[in-house]
Amino acid sequence: MKKFLSPMILFFAALLMPAVALAYRSGNGLKNISAGDTAWVLASTALVMLMTPGLALFYGGMVRKKNVLATIMQSFILLAVISIQWVLWGYSLSFGPDIHGIIGSLAWFGLNHVGLAPDPDYASTIPHQVFMMFQMMFAVITPALMTGAFAERMKFKTFLVFIVLWATLVYDPIAHWVWGAGGWIHRLGALDFAGGTVVHISAAISALAAILIIGKRHNYGKEHNPPHNLTMTVLGASLLWFGWFGFNAGSALSAGALAGSAFIVTNIAAAAATLGWLFTEWVRNGKPTMLGAVSGSVAGLVAITPASGYVGPVPAMIIGFVAGMLCYYVVSLKSRFGYDDSLDVIGVHGVGGTFGALATGLFASVAINAGGANGLLYGNPKQLIVQLIAVLVTITYGFLATFIIVKAIDVVMGLRVTQEEEVMGLDITQHGEEGYNM
Repeated sequence: MKKFLSPMILFFAALLMPAVALAYRSGNGLKNISAGDTAWVLASTALVMLMTPGLALFYGGMVRKKNVLATIMQSFILLAVISIQWVLWGYSLSFGPDIHGIIGSLAWFGLNHVGLAPDPDYASTIPHQVFMMFQMMFAVITPALMTGAFAERMKFKTFLVFIVLWATLVYDPIAHWVWGAGGWIHRLGALDFAGGTVVHISAAISALAAILIIGKRHNYGKEHNPPHNLTMTVLGASLLWFGWFGFNAGSALSAGALAGSAFIVTNIAAAAATLGWLFTEWVRNGKPTMLGAVSGSVAGLVAITPASGYVGPVPAMIIGFVAGMLCYYVVSLKSRFGYDDSLDVIGVHGVGGTFGALATGLFASVAINAGGANGLLYGNPKQLIVQLIAVLVTITYGFLATFIIVKAIDVVMGLRVTQEEEVMGLDITQHGEEGYNM
């Protein structure tokens, strides 16, 4: 009996050794967790999650009332769709073990090896799964930003297929390049604290590719379509401003001085951009509008996003004010370019994100973040060049990849609703319900 028992014991011991070793490492890793950092990132995750419903209200108030639910639905459903995609393969592609600087491997498929112990490559004082959840909310809101460009005309079932493909083939690779351990843009030294390239530029340039294929709304330019509920839009913008503190300050991944600095400059830039847009509009049109004020605040929040962990208060004020004026002028020129960007995604997120990414190369300072780099104004002109490369790569890849995806989907299942369905409104034709029953 002993003759058979000893080999069996050795066999099962060999099977259990990896699990024991993993548990030992995890147990040791848990000792490094900071309760304060974890609490802050959990709170920030909730704040960023709230941004997606906030965006839904922001967009929903600006469309016609026959499309309000369909517009809100396009943002809200992403909380479900991208959450599943992220857990299964999105997180692994974005942050998993690097493959030649291009993409993460599928080693973390279904959160395999993503446990409660911290991952030193990303955040050494919070559970790995908390970091994963924080990044999930970025992956959710990025495609939601795009929906404002093609609002009021895309089939819902086509939208669902498009979003899964886009998240997998566009967002995940760009996120890995810029933020992933080993990503080639990250190794190049590009600074993107909370998503100027990964979130805003990628969403805006992809939205441009989509609307060039999907085409303009019926009677676009022939009839005036003002926002149907500006109070809803203001509420949505306020929730965005509120949630953006988690977006930017949460990206410090710790409850310390850097988070405090990012929190402060986020508010300063949003305030300055609100005034920049409003004053410019007032001078040009004779009246300051509520829509202009909230649009300016979002432009400032977009522009400070990549710079928030690298700049101080005065540079943040400059970035915000210039972004407000710049985005206003680009949006006001939209009709000259001949594309139908329903809710000004390109003018606000594309232009604001690009300006913010380049401004990071001007104003970044190691005095704010020792883990960053100095920008041009602090004696490092190379940083501006690196920022420009990151912007151009994101624009080029985002546009081409999205164009191919949208073109293929259009051939297979069709992109837009019929003209009759568009005239009736997407609330009824796509979802069988109305936003207002009075």
